[in-house]
Amino acid sequence: MSNANWWERAQKVMPGGVNSPVRSFKSVPGDPLFFKSAKGCRFTDEDGKSYIDWCLSWGPLILGHADAEVHAAALEAMNEGASFGAPSRREVLLAEAFLARMPHFDQVRFVSSGTEAVMSAIRLARGFTGRDITVKFSGCYHGHTDSLLVEAGSGLATFGTPSSAGVPKGFSDTTVVLPLDDVEKLEAFFAARGSEVAALIIEPVPANSGLLIQTAAFMKACRDLTTKHGALLIFDEVITGFRVARSGAAELLGITPDMGTYGKIIGGGFPVGAYATRRDIMAHVSPLGSVYQAGTLSGNPVAMAAGLVTLEKTGRPGFYEDLERKGARLEAGLKKAAADAGITASLARQGSLFWCVFQPEAPRAVAAVDGSKMPIYGRLHRDLIDRGIYLAPSGWEVGFVSAAHTDADIDATVSAVADTFKSWS
Repeated sequence: MSNANWWERAQKVMPGGVNSPVRSFKSVPGDPLFFKSAKGCRFTDEDGKSYIDWCLSWGPLILGHADAEVHAAALEAMNEGASFGAPSRREVLLAEAFLARMPHFDQVRFVSSGTEAVMSAIRLARGFTGRDITVKFSGCYHGHTDSLLVEAGSGLATFGTPSSAGVPKGFSDTTVVLPLDDVEKLEAFFAARGSEVAALIIEPVPANSGLLIQTAAFMKACRDLTTKHGALLIFDEVITGFRVARSGAAELLGITPDMGTYGKIIGGGFPVGAYATRRDIMAHVSPLGSVYQAGTLSGNPVAMAAGLVTLEKTGRPGFYEDLERKGARLEAGLKKAAADAGITASLARQGSLFWCVFQPEAPRAVAAVDGSKMPIYGRLHRDLIDRGIYLAPSGWEVGFVSAAHTDADIDATVSAVADTFKSWS
């Protein structure tokens, strides 16, 4: 059955035909593709066409699709039992491997998604500090938790208002939204309200409204101000954890957060999330403390097995250096393709994360992103689909380099982009 047939059927039984909104191709021309198989950095759709994949399930597949060792570990776990709802050795093994890579934390608890990890971390921060306010930043996405689905108000440090229907205003009344890349406004808010803040949560490398790489000064201000006012600093590393460096963005930035949230890579392609922190903070979580959090599939043995192999393989010598080399090769090629064709474009990159934006400089705040240029990305996306290259179906989303991408895959992608740009002139 073809892509078109599956899309017709999907729209009858699922809202918008999808189970996650961005998959619907509303931000790019054409209809969604339906995929039936994948291996390495390529996948094949229901029409039998193969693509070089730069989306990689939105980040978890740092080793590529269907890695043989991850696959074998998951099968072994499934053969022993896909779910116990009780303690098993694999969750202990993954926790030990996780903490060995995150020496700034003492304990970790596994959940089933990044959204659940953030929800639990915020609740724990409030329970630990006895305060209610959470500070987040415009352009940072922390899952679809009600209290964090907010947008900024009109004045300095105003409380957020719901940005999704179905979220009561009361759920967002304890969330304050500030702009990224603005130390003055951050300092002004903490001077006025710092004693009320339970936590400041930030993607240390914001990667959900483009790739908005922050200055060292801004990130240091987040750390200094939370320390000064007794609030917790939470790094949302669902995307960056185990991707931008061996110990995530905390290592890259040289900043120690009080708490971190994780997902994607630590499940090796299976649903997973985690939050980690110091022992004295984690002591407030049930069954030790009064902050309740539970989950039927938390610590699922199949996800734990896949995650354990993924961490082991990414921890091998030279792994991140090779990803950096590949990312730099892709960046240089794409920049040259744009320059040769006279296309105004910038490429933001942090290790194996990359983002193309059609404006002279890569922005650091979402307000600086020129949304009027997004149709250009949509055109690029459609043309590259025709050339067998798959990018994320939204100009606001980042791309991912994996260990499975070869220099030949990178060069083929650059060539396809160059040909596309030339065809526009």
